[in-house]
Amino acid sequence: MSLFNFWKKEENLFDENLTIEETRFVVLDTETTGFDYENDRILCIGALVLQNGIIAIQNSFEVYIEQDHYDKSTAQIHGILKAFVLKRPGELEALQQFLAFLGDSIIIAHHTVFDVTMINKALERNGLPELKNHSLDTAFLYKKTLIKSHLFERKDHYTLDDLADKFDISKKDRHTALGDAYITAIAFLKIVKKLREKKEINLNSLFK
Repeated sequence: MSLFNFWKKEENLFDENLTIEETRFVVLDTETTGFDYENDRILCIGALVLQNGIIAIQNSFEVYIEQDHYDKSTAQIHGILKAFVLKRPGELEALQQFLAFLGDSIIIAHHTVFDVTMINKALERNGLPELKNHSLDTAFLYKKTLIKSHLFERKDHYTLDDLADKFDISKKDRHTALGDAYITAIAFLKIVKKLREKKEINLNSLFK
């Protein structure tokens, strides 16, 4: 698929008649050199397909990106070293691979705005349009599952570790892009289940 056809296809991507199960979600995580949208860079993109309540491990995506920027402090967290022995594509090629995998899917991530903004900045650097995919944030969705009571202290921000602890999800591969995408995918399924226990939900209601 050419890039032109990809964005042409994206213009009308949201079929409101689809159920949550029928919808193809891509659960996404990025590992980066830092948190500065302008100056930091993506080191790795990890993504999984989630559809029909199944996390398609066999249909996963992971790409490590060749770049010059390196930050020793963040490397201690994600473990991606400057001399990491892998054949890594340049940023443009990595983005093209990711776009082909993503297609017209709805993006799921934890604190989605960070990952999507980092990808959009990379797209901009390479002269490409920003993503047009709809997206869902598990940090936001998790808050919808909480009981509203003055007896219960709600936090402003819930980390992926918070959700992993809440839902008893293994953190064995935490702070790898694909590992965090897997934790996020399980958390999403758990959140949908809890929301359904409270009331009937559909795809549209997840965006409200």
